[in-house]
Amino acid sequence: MGRRTKARECAFQMLYQWQVSREPWEHVVEAYWRVRSTTAETRALAERLAAGAHAGVAESDAAIAEAATNWRLDRIASVDLTILRLGTYELRGEPSTPSAVVLDEAIELAKRFGEADSPAFVNGVLDAIRRRVRGLLPAEEARRG
Repeated sequence: MGRRTKARECAFQMLYQWQVSREPWEHVVEAYWRVRSTTAETRALAERLAAGAHAGVAESDAAIAEAATNWRLDRIASVDLTILRLGTYELRGEPSTPSAVVLDEAIELAKRFGEADSPAFVNGVLDAIRRRVRGLLPAEEARRG
């Protein structure tokens, strides 16, 4: 597993812990690293992604609610919602990360931690958000050109 993939997994786990416990963010992060170890570089990236996603929960939830047509946020499984929040943050707040990478990594998290239909749901919602935030992918532009 690559460094960025591992960092995303750690970020997801911290965000999920916060989602289910609603403990203060600092306590969640501190408790997480008491039982988990990794390289300093991976930890720094994980904390940056998790903190960014945590700080932007309201904005991400609004984008998710708009993109997840016919789904209320309170009906989305906590695992899926956490993955969507992380992916939405990356699409909005990490412009140097290619959109395809954000979506692929989110789908992999959904396969690993979600239910059978989670990968397709996560893909559909994040792709709709991606189109609003970043526009068309180069391959889509070429097909329409």
